[in-house]
Amino acid sequence: MRDKDGRSYFEIIFMNKILVSVYSWKIPIVLLGDSKLNLKKGDKVIARIDEKNELGIVKMVDDKILDESQGEIVKIAQEKEIKIFERLEKEKEKLIELCRQKAKEKELSMKLTDARISLDEKRVVFVFTAKGRVDFRELVRDLSAKIQKTIRMQQIGSRDEARKLGGYGICGKKLCCVEFSKNIPSITTDMARIQKISYRKAEKLSGLCGRLKCCLSYEAEQYKEMLQGMPEMYSIVETKEIKGTVVELNAIKQEIRIKTEDGKYLTLKKEDL
Repeated sequence: MRDKDGRSYFEIIFMNKILVSVYSWKIPIVLLGDSKLNLKKGDKVIARIDEKNELGIVKMVDDKILDESQGEIVKIAQEKEIKIFERLEKEKEKLIELCRQKAKEKELSMKLTDARISLDEKRVVFVFTAKGRVDFRELVRDLSAKIQKTIRMQQIGSRDEARKLGGYGICGKKLCCVEFSKNIPSITTDMARIQKISYRKAEKLSGLCGRLKCCLSYEAEQYKEMLQGMPEMYSIVETKEIKGTVVELNAIKQEIRIKTEDGKYLTLKKEDL
């Protein structure tokens, strides 16, 4: 019995799941690697992805990784291959500038952020951001004719661009998209509402990428649980002694601040309702 890549069952059980950083604009991906390679964090490896060999850096070796593998580690990178990669990284700058010029000539609304030349030097991936969809078919034809390589254009989002550029948030720590190797969940304004910080200005809730901060998702579920059984904001609550409108909720202390009918402000515990 063999898998979709033709590997037998016995070949698979001797393969480790390895988290490898391959592209600067992507989170590390899961690859299969032979356990005999004895890979460790920081090793440079040659990975087979989309029928092309790419150089990557091992971030984690862990058989407990649940994600499906997206390719396979061929071998540990040799000095010769590392030098080829370093040379191509320098050469790509000229190709990025060429692509920018061509895109400008064709009046395409796109921002080139990076490029990657495959180790066999037969393919170039150009990475860009744009507000909407871009018809780059003519651009691809021109670039392919000019540099005699297969051209692939990949549009990324603002979070991916921030991951590539790196940096630090207002908390003083590395950007979440850089620090953490897994996909960031979809961030919604509801997460800010649940944590009672939706009243803050947009610049306080937005990260360097201009999108809602990734950290809004970290405690959203805990706040959701703590708010269970508590009244909605501006709803009317009533006890045996008083009646009033909810003006503030403190999920951590499990307290409700109300404004009574005679204009006084009182703080109640959730269990008092």
